[in-house]
Amino acid sequence: MRGLICGPKLAACGIVLSMWGVVMLALLGIFFTTNSAVLIEDVPLTDEDTFKDLDPPHRAYDVYQKVGYNCFIAAAMYVVCGLFSCCQMKLNKKKRMQSLWTSVTSLGG
Repeated sequence: MRGLICGPKLAACGIVLSMWGVVMLALLGIFFTTNSAVLIEDVPLTDEDTFKDLDPPHRAYDVYQKVGYNCFIAAAMYVVCGLFSCCQMKLNKKKRMQSLWTSVTSLGG
């Protein structure tokens, strides 16, 4: 069948992983954009961002925003992968139905 790249089990695994990735990264994006203090260790701050700035929190908040937007972009990429996996599931189902149909018609004819 044209466009069929992966089997039904791999497509189902892709859907599950995509759903988890979207939820996880969307929540991380929300927490980063709200400047969650718990995530400070995951923010790539440099010495220039913290010690050489006259107004240190604003540079740190800008880095938080960038990381949050990156999380949202990654979540969008997981949505695309999930849609691809859904299409693969539909193509696998269509292929299975066609093979069942051809086996039924060959028995009847």
